[in-house]
Amino acid sequence: MAKVSMDVIMQPELMRDFQEVYGMIQSHRKRVAAAVDNEALMMLWEVGGYVSLKLKSSAWGDGVVNQLSEYIRTQDPTSRGWSYRTIYKMVQLYDTYSRTEFGALVRRMQMDGFAHPQIEPLSESGIVPVGLAQIEKAGIVPIELAQIPSVLFATGWSNHQMIMSRCKRDEERLFYMLYANKERLEYKQLERAIKTDTMSSLLGAKEMQSDALQNIYPESRVLFKDTAYVDFLGLPKKYKEPKLRKSIVAHMKEFVLEIGGRDFLFIDDEHVLKVNGKPYKCDLLFYHRLLQCMVAIELKTTEFRPAYKGQLEFYLEVLDQEEKRSNENPTIGIIFCKESDPEVVRYAMNRTMSPMMIMQYKEQLKVGGVIQRCLEEYCRFVNEVK
Repeated sequence: MAKVSMDVIMQPELMRDFQEVYGMIQSHRKRVAAAVDNEALMMLWEVGGYVSLKLKSSAWGDGVVNQLSEYIRTQDPTSRGWSYRTIYKMVQLYDTYSRTEFGALVRRMQMDGFAHPQIEPLSESGIVPVGLAQIEKAGIVPIELAQIPSVLFATGWSNHQMIMSRCKRDEERLFYMLYANKERLEYKQLERAIKTDTMSSLLGAKEMQSDALQNIYPESRVLFKDTAYVDFLGLPKKYKEPKLRKSIVAHMKEFVLEIGGRDFLFIDDEHVLKVNGKPYKCDLLFYHRLLQCMVAIELKTTEFRPAYKGQLEFYLEVLDQEEKRSNENPTIGIIFCKESDPEVVRYAMNRTMSPMMIMQYKEQLKVGGVIQRCLEEYCRFVNEVK
């Protein structure tokens, strides 16, 4: 006898009930995973703090850390990640983030109440009590051990190692913790974000945005980059816009992360807009989940020209009148070009009434400087969207 699919015989009421149960399972699985990660980070913090205090008090010499590593391995031969280099990274974690200066920065940016979205806040002050952080409540943690700032739970141990090794200032470290959390970045993705100086290109983008974009979408200042690096497209030395568009579509996941994060949902390429039966093609069309609007991107392989603005404004008007739904916000336009003259951009954007911006792209990775002055704005954004 042929098998009958469960979906066929399942009553709608039962299906909804089962979906609710499965939703509970998934929710708790995520919470358990988050709790395990947080417990592991607290363990690393305690070990790093304990060893740090021993070294600073001259109770231990450098060679003792190597002996500690060997001792842990003899006690548990299956245990990994306890080399003396890794233990020193735990010490670095503690020494870097237990400093008064870092704590002051976190409080100034109002991130001391940060909690991972998968778990409940650890305390009203944003600090994990030492007693709570102990795996064994046997008094093994010295009373002098600093409490772990809850903002450290924004990302995992691997990402923390990357941040500590690549970032030289507290402002950078705090930014990339929060950015990794918001975009759910894995190690390689975070490494790229730091290499491409995401902090500068994201927090400096408002110079390339129209007043209308910033007024309608205040969050745009910390959502869109002013410069994107497209080395992953593998573009030849000479190419035209169709080649650029096809390469982007073929590498859509990387492109979305590069221009501003996972909130972009791809809709179409060469999206046809008809006016009086005449077709016009918008290069790329996205939907932005957070802003709840369409985002039209026009690709240009040359330096920005003021004429490009008029073309894109035409597309935005058609999209808003013909395709935007009543519950959606006005469409945003992005001119994605190879270069841009800031002065030309300023004049071009000065009188436009459309929410739009210029985003230039680079074909090769380059490490630039870091903008510190806008970190406050990004932290405010993180607090608002939690």
